[in-house]
Amino acid sequence: MSSGNDASTQAQKRAAAEGRAQGLDIGWTVFSYLLAGMAAYGAIGWLIGRAVHVSLLFPIGMLVGLAISIGFIIYRYGKLGAAGSRAPQKEMTGDR
Repeated sequence: MSSGNDASTQAQKRAAAEGRAQGLDIGWTVFSYLLAGMAAYGAIGWLIGRAVHVSLLFPIGMLVGLAISIGFIIYRYGKLGAAGSRAPQKEMTGDR
């Protein structure tokens, strides 16, 4: 009897570890989207700012890149369910 309980405990631990690993993977992906957006649009702002002699375009480009990245992250990960698929919209009512 003990071995059946140990097997279920091991399966639960394995599932919990896989869930943590998936969450960590998503976290690093979100972080990389934020950095890449800031770097790409910051570089575009820097190049345009250098061409037109307006140094303020570099930080503006970084902020625009950050905003676009956040929008993309919300679009991609905002409504993910536990299984990784899009969760259906739950109707908001006053009932509990």
